[in-house]
Amino acid sequence: MTSAGTQPRPPSSTPADATAVRTVSEAEPQVWDDMTVEVALSVMASARAGHLIIRDGDGRRTGLVTRAQLAAFRATAAYTDRVRLRDLLGRRLRAAAVRTS
Repeated sequence: MTSAGTQPRPPSSTPADATAVRTVSEAEPQVWDDMTVEVALSVMASARAGHLIIRDGDGRRTGLVTRAQLAAFRATAAYTDRVRLRDLLGRRLRAAAVRTS
């Protein structure tokens, strides 16, 4: 018996492959960067997700934040209920995660 479906795919990506990758990414919870930490944690809890993809006002992906990172930041003295995700991107978010490790 021969198996025609076991041949390897060429290394180049086809348009169908690209669509599949976009669909998987779009299925992940995504939020705007002007969302507060508290709202982001609420979205994560309701989506039962461990992370959120952060998008800017133009819809471009600007980062990814995990529940552990948000919880770590919330435990710092710098936290207020007005801190937005865009304020956490970059150095501050990584520093908060390192302090709790």
